Amino acid sequence: MKKLVIYTFITTALLYATSCRKDFGETNTDPSVVTSPDINALFAYSLENLESYQGTEWVWENLEQLLRFTQHLTTDPYELSNNTNARYRVYYNNILPNLFEIRKQVDAKADKNRYRNIRAATLVAQIYHGLKVTDMNGSIPYTEAARGRTDGVFTPAYDEQKKLFDTWLTELSTAVDSLSAAATGQVNFGSADFFYKNDWTGWAKLANTLKLRIAVRYEKQDANVTKRVFKEVMTSALGPIDSDAAQFVYDKPQHNPIGNDIDYRSPRFGTSSIINFLKSTNDPRLTIYFSPNDLTGSFKDTLAKYGKTLPAFINVNDPLVMFQGGPADWTTDPAAATWYKTTFDAGGGNKYRLFGNINKKFFAPRYGTNTTGRMLDYMVTWAETCFYIAEFIQKGYGAGFDTKGNAAYWYNRGIEASIRTMNNIAIAAESTTGFTGNGNAEVQAYQAQPNVKLNGVNDLERIYIQEYLNFYRLGNEAFTFCRRTGYPKNNSSYYKRNAWNEPIPRRFPVDEPPLGTNTANWQKAQQDQGFTPGDRSIPSLSGQRLWFDKTNPNFGEGN
Repeated sequence: MKKLVIYTFITTALLYATSCRKDFGETNTDPSVVTSPDINALFAYSLENLESYQGTEWVWENLEQLLRFTQHLTTDPYELSNNTNARYRVYYNNILPNLFEIRKQVDAKADKNRYRNIRAATLVAQIYHGLKVTDMNGSIPYTEAARGRTDGVFTPAYDEQKKLFDTWLTELSTAVDSLSAAATGQVNFGSADFFYKNDWTGWAKLANTLKLRIAVRYEKQDANVTKRVFKEVMTSALGPIDSDAAQFVYDKPQHNPIGNDIDYRSPRFGTSSIINFLKSTNDPRLTIYFSPNDLTGSFKDTLAKYGKTLPAFINVNDPLVMFQGGPADWTTDPAAATWYKTTFDAGGGNKYRLFGNINKKFFAPRYGTNTTGRMLDYMVTWAETCFYIAEFIQKGYGAGFDTKGNAAYWYNRGIEASIRTMNNIAIAAESTTGFTGNGNAEVQAYQAQPNVKLNGVNDLERIYIQEYLNFYRLGNEAFTFCRRTGYPKNNSSYYKRNAWNEPIPRRFPVDEPPLGTNTANWQKAQQDQGFTPGDRSIPSLSGQRLWFDKTNPNFGEGN
């Protein structure tokens, strides 16, 4: 992609130089300077950078920190590395500048109305990533960002999170209006739009789902805003993401962000909370998410032959005994945690792994010697959208307008969408799937499970847990979900969070800008948020919360 941009820049420069050679002395223009870079190349470069940096995010954040804190998996505890927060750097170096440049060029065109949808799509793309940046950092430069070259603004103010959310909601609404209008005569991105391939409806639906993402974050600070945004999305002509085709998916055959780093510093395992729940409900995603241990085949005969007894936490007669989860925090049950990295001596030279790993191929299709698996990254999903809608209806936010179905309807649609999406990811990865064929029977059987279908008693918790299970592949959304809801709960009789001893950082530290270039604004933003500038300690990162997180429950203390 970088070669494409460089090639475009060079080609443009050469064409410019050739056309202006005669008058070069008079115009005093340097032919090596690209004054109007190609819009399509700029857009493709920004889109590529929404995804290409995520190898470091997977290894240093998702697998080692965020998904461990949410208890989707467990692994050795490590410090919050300086390698985290690549999302911040990439936003300002690789994503925002090009998108601002596109809009600058569009706004200067005499026929700029023909570029209305191009302009709208750039806003949707930058807000998608901007939300990820503020999710872990709080106040960030935005309204004054990327204006150094055009306006001489080299010390941009840090916008507080509330202002970011309000600004983005307005920009997304404007984008939806543009993208929903008749597309006759609109210029498109050509092959540069490798997400939606110039389907403006897809970009509009993504924008509406991003509005829902902001709405759930806004709830604890102002539920009226959440209700207003929910109504806007549900009454929008095109609505939010509502099908597999409308999902925001990165799909390139050679994409291999994790590879063998899936085991970097420590292997990853399932927790007893998630695996036991998946087993108890016969969830088709069990075999997609996790790999079996060695308690398969004739293992019981081997145990009997050599007079061996498995540890007490394992039920040898469990038909799904090959799937075992252990403590999320290893210090809470060191006896069981011993078996994460120690094999069980079954006699006769037989060594059994008692805990299976997460399904490595599901996360890293090119793991080991695999060369053909494909990693589909579903960055914003249909299931996520459905669960937000079900959640809002269950909370009573859908009064006075058509929600196009009740909470149960959207809940079941979310379950189906999640199972099918995860199965599609597994198929592309050439990994273990949850079903073969059309999957109708498996989906319907799961939805009918007594511990799955809504029962009028703990319906919101059931919606939350399905939402939680769907975020297995989205570390940022999983972590945000657990911060804002406090689910899974410590004392739940439905889905109980594992015991946990250590403090959990609820945000990343934002370092001081280099060489004091924007120190005053950075320091003001830190102090305005109640942060101790430069303090990277876990107590500060845990106790000094972001704006949207200030009144959220602690982990495991949902209500």
